[in-house]
Order: sequence, then C-alpha cells, then structure tokens
Amino acid sequence: MIQGDIFVERLWRNPKHEDEYLKGYATVAELMVGLTEYFAFYNSERPHQALDYRIPDEVHASGVGGGASIPDHFEEMDAA
Repeated sequence: MIQGDIFVERLWRNPKHEDEYLKGYATVAELMVGLTEYFAFYNSERPHQALDYRIPDEVHASGVGGGASIPDHFEEMDAA
C-alpha cells in the first residue's frame, strides 16, 4: 500500500504546488475548472525536464521520446 501512496503523492505534487496552493480555490467547482486548465497547460505548454524540455503533447505527437516509442501499426495495415 505504501507504493500506491508514493505514486499518488508524486502524481499530484506538481498540480498542488504549481496551481492549487497558489490559487486557493474556495469551492470544488472552482477547483475542477482550475485543474482542467492546469492540466491543459501542463500537457500543451509546460516543458518537462524528463522529456528534454519538450512538452508532452509534442512528444506524444511525434511518437518518440519520454522513454517510449509509439508504433503505428495501423499505417502498416493501410499500406497492404
């Protein structure tokens, strides 16, 4: 169970420190809107050190990087 707690804490560390604590949302509705905006920023604008300072959307679109490659098996099927 400890490993799960570590994973969850690591997952939420950035949103808490970069958004939630700074903005101090008053309601759950405000928090939901704020987190939606934060994750859009996090994935489409914020460079990540682990991705060689690229943004996640860029890495995902290229299919290469971040420690993984994303093979396109459907392109091979279309060529056949």
